[in-house]
Amino acid sequence: MIYAIINRLNGKKILIAGFGREGKSTLRFLQKYIPDAMIGIADKNESAFQDIDKERYELFSGDDYLNAATDYDIIIKTPGISVNNIEIDCSKITSQTDLFLEAYHNQVIGITGTKGKSTTSSLIYHIIKGVKALKGKGNDVILAGNIGIPILDCIDDINERTIIVYELSAHQLQFINKSPHVGVLLNVFEEHLDHFGTFDKYKDAKINVLRYMSDGDFAIVNNSLYHETESLSANRIDFESFDLNNFNINWEEIPLMGEHNKLNVKAALCACRSFEFSLEDLVPHLYTFKPLEHRQEFVGNFNGVKFYNDSISTIPQATIAALNTIKNVNFLLLGGFDRGIDYSPLISYLKENVMPYVLLTGKAGQTIKNMLQDADYKGNILEYTDMESAFEIVRNISKNGDVCLLSPAAASYDRYKNFEERGKIFKELAKKF
Repeated sequence: MIYAIINRLNGKKILIAGFGREGKSTLRFLQKYIPDAMIGIADKNESAFQDIDKERYELFSGDDYLNAATDYDIIIKTPGISVNNIEIDCSKITSQTDLFLEAYHNQVIGITGTKGKSTTSSLIYHIIKGVKALKGKGNDVILAGNIGIPILDCIDDINERTIIVYELSAHQLQFINKSPHVGVLLNVFEEHLDHFGTFDKYKDAKINVLRYMSDGDFAIVNNSLYHETESLSANRIDFESFDLNNFNINWEEIPLMGEHNKLNVKAALCACRSFEFSLEDLVPHLYTFKPLEHRQEFVGNFNGVKFYNDSISTIPQATIAALNTIKNVNFLLLGGFDRGIDYSPLISYLKENVMPYVLLTGKAGQTIKNMLQDADYKGNILEYTDMESAFEIVRNISKNGDVCLLSPAAASYDRYKNFEERGKIFKELAKKF
């Protein structure tokens, strides 16, 4: 099946658009399997080319780095590259995801959603790996994609029996022509509007995980989006309504907190079942799953204060889910990079469920502050400049038994490399509290 990818690219003049982790992975693939390919590499930042043979490849950087696209037959776009407001022939655009799904469609469980996709993908991988090991069927399952592993880096580990658990972002789904054999659409909320421009375009990219399915494929979709999949010829499953009452699941023993995670568990079980695993075999492995970092993570009790790291929460709905799970929060850290999303749901929630102290930062924090004041919020609204200053506020006000939650409802890019860095700093400061 790898030859389907090679044949599609062979003899083409190829531009790699974006030279981060996935762009470098694409170059390694081309160097190994199509060593004579004519390759150009485009990245806005010239520093991305530090370790590149500048004599071997055409390199393009600066504000107009994508202008070179007109001179190439095919553009392999990495997820973070936006082509909004750029004159470019979109028929030339492909990606690792597009190339891979076209070749390996029948072996893929693809998972997307504004929130929950990393947890659900990791849970599916954990369950299938556990079942296969118990049945002595080897370890023919891999986890890749948006979780941090470029799919083409895994290609040498795939045989015809391998199940590929593929976490997919909207960016990865934007330019595809084939959906996975099993597609999971967990939810869609306002997010990444800075990249897509409108919510409809973002949502449209998400639905691509199901859009190109055929007879015999499986669409695992939440209740609110189920009606939007009526035209699919695939088998449709509403995972929210999936009845697990006959399997005596002890939800208290599953190491995932909150009602939203019950939905993630249901979606994971539906996806695995679509690959003909029995629920009797799947359910026991739920109890041995290790939750991912930065997701309603209990950091510890330090100097009498309990700290929870939910840095992954970059939208209001995720923060609301955290507040519904972690009770009696005294200090809620909100704000960061403002993507222009609607904070009304969070404002309504906070007005009905007043936190003693809401700590705000960044442009998103200013937006939330203004909306809370307009809503006549009854709790204390404080502002902080960086994580250290937030902890100084907590140190000065907190008392024994208080709960401090980082669940920002905003992206981290105004101050941090990513949500992981933000969460790591929070955890380090908590442990020194």
